[in-house]
Amino acid sequence: MMPSAQFTDLQGASVLITGGGSGIGAALTEGFARQGAKVAFVDIAEAASTALCEHVEKSAGIRPLFIKADLRDIDALRAAVAQAIEAHGPVTTLINNAAFDERHAVEDVTVDYWDNNQSINLRPHFFSAQAVLPGMKAAGGGSIINFTSTSFLINHPDMPSYTAAKAGIIGLTKGLAGHLGRHNIRVNAVAPGWVITERQRELWVTDEALAAHVAKQSIKQIMQPEDMVGTCLFLASDASRMLTAQTLIVDGGYL
Repeated sequence: MMPSAQFTDLQGASVLITGGGSGIGAALTEGFARQGAKVAFVDIAEAASTALCEHVEKSAGIRPLFIKADLRDIDALRAAVAQAIEAHGPVTTLINNAAFDERHAVEDVTVDYWDNNQSINLRPHFFSAQAVLPGMKAAGGGSIINFTSTSFLINHPDMPSYTAAKAGIIGLTKGLAGHLGRHNIRVNAVAPGWVITERQRELWVTDEALAAHVAKQSIKQIMQPEDMVGTCLFLASDASRMLTAQTLIVDGGYL
């Protein structure tokens, strides 16, 4: 369920979301559009992203801008940011959401695999922030929200490159926050627990595993992609104007 709160300062704001075409990203795209924001999102999946644009236009009355790009290609990422700025004005909220949580065994990881994994799960976070920085400075401030994960906090055993990247995002968040605060740019991280997206259901969810996980949460409900929206709206709005360099864990109280 989408949050009921309205943040009036987000109306007309220029918002850019990476990986905004499915899962948590799709919920964020819709959630910010429902606030009246001008939303652009970058994704590589064309069919799903186009369908999302149709859905959001019907539900929110605002059509988001889909920009197809492979975030591993930094030139393509920079071009995508430029396209979003041309369409909607300087980006004042950037959400680095894109990720690829593929399982991999320590014994099987090659140098090429490691570099490719990091080029999806960590590297774009820095270069997208770098690309929106001039516009945020000119606008007098902004909010950068980096998605990390609780996976590295619970010692997840099956994706060491991914968990390394997700831990690195917190370091990046704090470093950027320290540097950009003088420009009224806030940088925070969101660490979701087990959010049950369609991808999770297709690949890893079993009734037994899900029940066991929810049993360890303080709030005994299955987390949905929409449950990440309210946190990001708060971090994007002036309601959190003095909050920076923080990691907000949204996991139903699992940790």
